[in-house]
Amino acid sequence: MSDEPLAAPAGYQISTDPARLDAALIHQWLSRDAYWATGRPREKQDRAIACSLNFGAYDSASGAQVGYARVVTDHATFAWLCDVYVDPAVRGQGLGTALAAAVRDYLAPAGLRRVLLATADAHEVYAKVGFTPLAYPEKWMTLGEQ
Repeated sequence: MSDEPLAAPAGYQISTDPARLDAALIHQWLSRDAYWATGRPREKQDRAIACSLNFGAYDSASGAQVGYARVVTDHATFAWLCDVYVDPAVRGQGLGTALAAAVRDYLAPAGLRRVLLATADAHEVYAKVGFTPLAYPEKWMTLGEQ
């Protein structure tokens, strides 16, 4: 697993290099515009970034960050894909699908048993890269918010 750029639509780059992340922008996107993270405090977002595997999508010409995805993983058996966000100004160009594919491809060598995610409205984005509904949702439980 490396910090080399991952496959992305023409004109964009995807990278896991933490030095490229714009933490203030990520917080703005998620805390103001993402239904699952509205109101999330900056300190909490910064902690989440620090403790996760992060994927940034960037405009190739300007270097500006235009998307983000975060993975919580043990790098051995399990991963949770979360906080996937694409700037509204560049949506519709395949960046959400590219971020999900980059996560899938980056994690593949680890041989994880399971990669999970939750979404209320982007099932088709994740289905394009192989995600499917839970086969046995009755086996899963949660602690905390639903």
